[in-house]
Amino acid sequence: MNETPAETVRAFLAAVRRRDTDAAMALVSSSAEANLHPLRVRNGGADDIRALVTSTVNAFPDLRLTERNLLELGDVVVVELKLEGTQAADYLGVVNQEKHIDVDQAWRFTVDTAAITGIDAYWCQNQLYRRLAVKRLDEVAIVGGTA
Repeated sequence: MNETPAETVRAFLAAVRRRDTDAAMALVSSSAEANLHPLRVRNGGADDIRALVTSTVNAFPDLRLTERNLLELGDVVVVELKLEGTQAADYLGVVNQEKHIDVDQAWRFTVDTAAITGIDAYWCQNQLYRRLAVKRLDEVAIVGGTA
């Protein structure tokens, strides 16, 4: 059992690194609120978090999630991350072109006891599109849902 909010968040990130969506989501409250700003998800829920994590681990079999900084402020944990990998499946509406990405991100977690009750995720969606070789932002190669 994780004793601090930071330990809970680190356990969540470790599960994502292992590509274990179920273990990551076991640390997320079923009533968690998700604000995935680049995806325009506001007041979403645990299903939105699961969809993003699942899409990420499925699209990048060589996923590297590097924690650059972690700041714990009571029940709030802010993490600066770098997501790296080579695309092997469609991702966030972009057709797979087998491009390598490295995208800086910041995630703000709210943790109540040992469960994550909220996630606010931030990254530059235009940077992500550039890394995935999207040529025109007015005609992104959309393949399905947002996460």
